[in-house]
Amino acid sequence: MSRILALDYGRVRTGIAVTDELQLIASGLTTVPTKELPEFLKEYFNKEKVECIVLGEPKQMDGTASESEALMKPFLKQLEKWYPNIRIERQDERFTSKMAMQSMLDSRLKKKKRQDKALVDEISATLILQAYLDRI
Repeated sequence: MSRILALDYGRVRTGIAVTDELQLIASGLTTVPTKELPEFLKEYFNKEKVECIVLGEPKQMDGTASESEALMKPFLKQLEKWYPNIRIERQDERFTSKMAMQSMLDSRLKKKKRQDKALVDEISATLILQAYLDRI
């Protein structure tokens, strides 16, 4: 089988999570600067078989698209162009950053580690991926 990869896309950084090959477990992979994301994905897809990319979908509380969605649209179009054979799905990402922070608190991480925004983005990507797995 192949993996599912999730992205918590941001203007500065993008958190990345993946499943195991059986697509049962969502795990944080890394966080990369968004400007380096295309090269990272190219290298990752050359090493690993990925059948689906799950891209976080930022929404307002009422379910409408947030302002961040406008920033994401060009990236989504590029993904579709670069990887036409990989399915792209969207997953509501409301509250993932807050849930990531709570997860870090629950894990009793030290304050310095909790201030690591890259770790928050990676955990957020993992939460997006787990929500997607729970939905399918």
